[in-house]
Amino acid sequence: MGEAATVHDWLADHTGYRFKNPALLEQALAHRSWCAENDNAPSNERLEFLGDAVLGWVVADLVVAKYPDLPEGALTDLRKALVNAETLASIAGDLDLGRWLLLGAGEENAGGRGKTSILADALEAVIGALYLDGGVTKSRSFVRKLVSKRMREVAKRLHLLDSRSLLIRVCTREFGRPPVVETTSSGAAHEPTFGATIVVEGEAVASGRGRSKKAAIQDASARALDVLTSRGVDISRA
Repeated sequence: MGEAATVHDWLADHTGYRFKNPALLEQALAHRSWCAENDNAPSNERLEFLGDAVLGWVVADLVVAKYPDLPEGALTDLRKALVNAETLASIAGDLDLGRWLLLGAGEENAGGRGKTSILADALEAVIGALYLDGGVTKSRSFVRKLVSKRMREVAKRLHLLDSRSLLIRVCTREFGRPPVVETTSSGAAHEPTFGATIVVEGEAVASGRGRSKKAAIQDASARALDVLTSRGVDISRA
């Protein structure tokens, strides 16, 4: 692995961290096609498995802390969008991770350095290697740095940040008036649960729940946008 020193410089540029066990980082970059041509050296697949778990935990923690009013369903959608292969490959591309991959000749000729699945898997493997070598703090910091830059962009694309405002704009454009919102509350006074129903043109199109009135309205609004989209309303023009 002749480029290892340069690889470590590359990672240090992005994390400020140098591996105590350089072989871990090198393994994180070793695709199984390369390993098959090099005495069956360990591939990055086990590190990828570990990195996937670390990534999921850190991202879940991050989105819950960043968006306290988002309902569980919206948090799940945001987490999934942040850890899917397309997002991870895009992040890997920004890091120029493909440059350092160890690929077999066939995979190299097939354009493996630019493949979404290979880039995403390698990024997860690097996260796993960083967790083993540097511990929770270093790996968590690295993931937060990578994901924080994408989180608001992804949340906006999913219409999660302010579904209520988007719904008002859509309904005003399509129907000439904003939707009606009906709210309820239930449960003990110290721990109430709020409900919200969105009424469009006299029809109750969606309902939502939350620990606050605002969260319930956002949940119901997001569901109403999904209903309108399924009926052919273009919400992207709002």
